[in-house]
Amino acid sequence: MIAAADVVLDGITGIGGRGGLRPDAVPFARAARGSGALVVAVDLPSGVEADTGEVKGEAVRADATVTFGTHKPGLLVDPAHQYAGALRLVDIGLGPRLPSVPDLEALQHADVGRLLPVPAPDSDKYRRGVVGVVAGSARYPGAAVLAVAGAVHGGAGAVRYVGPGADAVIARFPEVLVHGWPPSRAGRVQAWVVGPGLGDAPGVAEVLESDVPVLVDADGLRGLDPDAVRARSAPTLLTPHAGEAAALLGVDRGEVEAARLGSVRSLAAKYGATVLLKGSTTLVADADTRRPVRVNPTGTSWLATAGSGDVLSGLAGSLLAAGLEPLDAGSAAAYLHGLAARLASLDAPVSAQDVAGAIPRAWRDTRTP
Repeated sequence: MIAAADVVLDGITGIGGRGGLRPDAVPFARAARGSGALVVAVDLPSGVEADTGEVKGEAVRADATVTFGTHKPGLLVDPAHQYAGALRLVDIGLGPRLPSVPDLEALQHADVGRLLPVPAPDSDKYRRGVVGVVAGSARYPGAAVLAVAGAVHGGAGAVRYVGPGADAVIARFPEVLVHGWPPSRAGRVQAWVVGPGLGDAPGVAEVLESDVPVLVDADGLRGLDPDAVRARSAPTLLTPHAGEAAALLGVDRGEVEAARLGSVRSLAAKYGATVLLKGSTTLVADADTRRPVRVNPTGTSWLATAGSGDVLSGLAGSLLAAGLEPLDAGSAAAYLHGLAARLASLDAPVSAQDVAGAIPRAWRDTRTP
């Protein structure tokens, strides 16, 4: 009968289901997917974990999910998000009964637009914030250029660069202030970005000893000492991808990818830092684990390209220097980064430089009613 259907409604299990589909239900899920019919899940696809987004066995792959009352975390976080298809929320009057603080939230255009810094009439480049970038190496000079590109377009008034990529940075961005080693002699900054393309070069420990917000990415995350991060007097934002997060947690990469929500919370708790976990669904968890984790809704698979993470680091660091707290800086940066990629790609291949160049357009878009 399923093979002849035009629409298949999935209601095998509800939000209390755990551990994937039971063996008797698996043939129905497979038949629905192979029938060519439109598969519509009721509340959430059967077999996925409603609270975590994990998929611990066979599950229904829906073309669309009609969910009731509120979005379940599992509908917004991979890998379960990939099973949900198009989402439609139906209000059934649960609002007064829902928790005042959700487990998960997603910023929208207007939310991001309100967060972005706007210069005051009496602003100068220093009052707008100065971001320092320690990035690049002889092997990866492009990482310095791309991190600076994100920072230049990120809202701070000035960018200071420290590292071996000075010539490449100045050639691309003559407005950047270039300084010799060490970072502590570069002049006052309101935030640091350290790590992209850094290789084995020093700099992470010295930057962590500063009294301003610090974003640590890429090579800066290798061997990062939780005690050194937790002892800081200023906030820290870590921006790992799944492989880097796995190394920080001492687990396999597959474990992080299978349980992204739990992993980002564990990292935030371990390091006492805000953590932006990059990937198919980017999550931002605050150092205060009582606050909701934020899921970014603007990501696109075209961002899976070399250097895009360097651009994101510079962008988020610039927002830190402009005065945003780490949770807001990370969330707004991820939103703008994803939106810029969508605007630049239009469903075609896009480079990291293209993404950086589209940030101003994405910025304007979020501030346009």
